[in-house]
Amino acid sequence: MSALPTAHGYHTHGHAPEQGRVALTYEDRFLRRKTLRLEDGSRILVDLPKTTSLNHGGVLLLQDGGEITVIAAPEPLLQVTAEHLPRIAWHIGNRHTPCQIEDTRLLIQRDHVIKEMLELLGAIVTEVTEPFTPEGGAYGHGRTHSHDHSHPHAHDHTMAHPADHNRDHGHDH
Repeated sequence: MSALPTAHGYHTHGHAPEQGRVALTYEDRFLRRKTLRLEDGSRILVDLPKTTSLNHGGVLLLQDGGEITVIAAPEPLLQVTAEHLPRIAWHIGNRHTPCQIEDTRLLIQRDHVIKEMLELLGAIVTEVTEPFTPEGGAYGHGRTHSHDHSHPHAHDHTMAHPADHNRDHGHDH
C-alpha cells in the first residue's frame, strides 16, 4: 500500500499546472488534517500546519510541487431576495451568519429560525442547492463564525469582533 500524496500548504491562487480538483462544502473547506477524495476519485492527505479556511479557487500544495484546486461544492442554501435587500443583509450580519452577497440576492446556509425571521421582515426565502462562497468578514478573516445560542456567551468576542463590545449585539437569547 503506497502513501497518499500529501498537501502541506495552501495558497489563495495557483501558480503551477493543476493536478486535480476537490469540491468541498463551506464547512468542509475549514480543515487542518483530513483525507480528501478528488473529482477523479483519487485521494490526498491534507496535513496543514494550522486549521485553515480554504477559498473557492485556492490551491492545496502537494509535496512534489503539484497543486490541487479547491472548488466550492453545491450545498443546500437559502436564497434571500427583498425589496430592501441592504436592510435584510444587516439583519443577517447582526446574527453573524455567513452570507454570500450578490446584487439581487443573498445566499445563506439553511436555518429554519433565520428563514422565519427573514420572512417576517418581508424577505422572499427560497431553498436552493448551489456552491456557497460567503464574504470573509470585516476583520479580514477567511470566514465568520457561527453563534451557538444554546449557552449564554461561552465564547469570547474580544478577539473576533473587538468593536462589537462597544454596543449591544441585539441577540435574542
